[in-house]
This record gives sequence, C-alpha cells and structure tokens, in this order.
Amino acid sequence: MNLKRIFGAILTILGIVGLIYAAVLFVNNGESNQNIKMLATYGILGLVFFVSGINLVRTTKDEA
Repeated sequence: MNLKRIFGAILTILGIVGLIYAAVLFVNNGESNQNIKMLATYGILGLVFFVSGINLVRTTKDEA
C-alpha cells in the first residue's frame, strides 16, 4: 500500500471534479462578477490539484 500513490489519485480525482464544475459554470455563465470569480477559482484549483496529483502518481516508484 503506497500512501503517496493513493494521495496522488485522490488529488487527481479532486482536480477532475473541480475542472468539471468550472466547465459547468462556464456553460451556464451569467454576466455577474461573482460567477466569473467562482469560475476562475474552481478552474485554477482544479488545474492545480489535477497536475499535482498526476505528477505525484507519475513520480512515485512502485515498491513490492
């Protein structure tokens, strides 16, 4: 059981969820300032979580 890989998978899943939610906000975008701020926040956080999770899974070596 490699804890770093599990944590990387959790970060990746959270990143995917954040990016999907940002895409839904983009599709249903109103012209209010609050929606643009929420879109940017969820998009940036989703991207950061996704990239860090993928990088953590990729760089962690398998140990038997």
